[in-house]
This record gives sequence, structure tokens and C-alpha cells, in this order.
Amino acid sequence: MVRHRPEALEHLEAETKFTKKELQILYRGFKNECPSGVVNEDTFKSIYAQFFPQGDASRYAHFLFSAFDTEHNGSLSFEDFVMGLSILLRGSVQEKLNWAFNLYDINKDGYITKEEMLDIMRAIYDMMGRCTYPMLKDEAPKQHVELFFQKMDKNQDGVVTIDEFIDCCQKDENIMRSMQLFENVL
Repeated sequence: MVRHRPEALEHLEAETKFTKKELQILYRGFKNECPSGVVNEDTFKSIYAQFFPQGDASRYAHFLFSAFDTEHNGSLSFEDFVMGLSILLRGSVQEKLNWAFNLYDINKDGYITKEEMLDIMRAIYDMMGRCTYPMLKDEAPKQHVELFFQKMDKNQDGVVTIDEFIDCCQKDENIMRSMQLFENVL
């Protein structure tokens, strides 16, 4: 079995917003789940599914995997994982919003279309499962996308640009509060 050797911890410490101790803890957990040092998409999906046993997390995990796989090589190294996690947990608002936009821009053309957002919303609703209360109607993802576009698509051209996305998110108190939820995790 080919094993991936991570970059020196000092380098990762300089590149991320994690301490050496935090990186060691993260690495131990990563190696425990992925002894080879890399994760393919199927393994990522099975690990992610453990957090959502009441639903089907595979589609959302696919989108997450793609966002973490910045080299688009079909596998995540510890470095890929830690760089993304650093942004999500400790990044600036701008970095977090750029990361979120990249997640929603499925085909990476610089725009979020209604189809892309509907794919993401359906994946989120599938992940949450049928056990949500109150019960969600089948048209809920589509309604969510319509509200998203009413709010975000300022020039009403049918797509959301990075500028529209960031501008709208920065003006939304709930989004700004949610950006800070995980800052002290680890």
C-alpha cells in the first residue's frame, strides 16, 4: 500500500490557523480513519454519513468532497483537509464566504445557477432525512432556492456572482452569526 506522507507540521502551522498541538490531534484522527494518508470520495462519504444516520448524506458529501479537493485529483490528503478546515473554522469572513461560494458553484464557472443551488438544497434535505419536524414538503428545496435567488440575484440575471453572494451574506445578520459558530472548535 502506498502511503502519503504529510508536509512538516511547521509548514502546515504556518499555512493554517491551527497550532502544532491541534494539527497533531487532527492528524491522529485523520490517520485513524485513513491509514494510507489519503481519502477517496467513497471513504469520505462513509465517514460523513456517520454524522447523519437518519438521512442520505452521500450527495452533500460529494459536494463537500469536491470543495475540499482543490487539486481535483479525486483524493484528499491531510493537507487538503486541514487547509479547508482551517478556512471553515478559523478563516476570515471573506475566506469562509469564498469557500461557501466555491461549494455552491458546482461546475466552477464563477456563477451559482438555480440548478446548482437546487442540487445543493436537495442534497441538504436528503441528508437531514425524513425525520425532520415539522415534516418538509417535497417542494421545500425549490422554495428555498427561489428565496435564495430573490435575495441574492441583485441584477436578476438568473445567476449569483461571487460579488452578489458576498455582498448579500455580509448584510445578513444570521449568516454573519453562523460564520462564527465554529471558531472555537478544537
